Amino acid sequence: MIRVFLLDDHEVVRRGLVDLLQAAGDIQVVGESGLAQEATRRIPALRPDVAVLDARLPDGNGIDVCRDVRAVDSTIKGLILTSYEDDEALFAAIMAGAAGYVLKQIKGTDLVDAVRRVAAGQSLLDPAVTQRVLERIRNGVEQPRELASLTDQERRILQFVAEGLTNREIAGRMFLAEKTVKNYVSSLLAKLGLERRTQAAVLATKLLGERPHRAGGPI
Repeated sequence: MIRVFLLDDHEVVRRGLVDLLQAAGDIQVVGESGLAQEATRRIPALRPDVAVLDARLPDGNGIDVCRDVRAVDSTIKGLILTSYEDDEALFAAIMAGAAGYVLKQIKGTDLVDAVRRVAAGQSLLDPAVTQRVLERIRNGVEQPRELASLTDQERRILQFVAEGLTNREIAGRMFLAEKTVKNYVSSLLAKLGLERRTQAAVLATKLLGERPHRAGGPI
């Protein structure tokens, strides 16, 4: 039997997924949750073969849950289930070690097949997308020397600052809490010796070739 844990904040969706997966005959749902923090605690203890994780949750996101769970037990496979097709989310999912990333519009039979394939050790991530991620990682080491002190996450946030995105918009793009983004922005400003995000946007435009739009908002 393939042991599965479900994380989705909508109870009706979870009920439907439980019925769908267990009707397959070779899948057993061993646990479920509607909250990221609870799932992060329970999944390692239950040791499912596959954790089906909703990307967006009231107290976090399934991508962070995937990363945290796999840091404890790398044998647990993460399958991200989301309503949104987003390159940034795909990038984050791959970096978190997810084995698959599927849209909620997927047919029931295809989702069952996806769980089976992930449990068998296969990857459902598009090779082209994975290649783009690898290129981004490689390019990261070629960043201008002025940005050498920044982490990869801070560089990505700096790029979004240069595009004029607010902290809330950046949080949505990167599947992070808005407070977490604010902390990252404060950290990168300190490392760059700057006081305002406007200055960071100008610097990023110069070094990264990004075009600022409305970067004059608060940190």
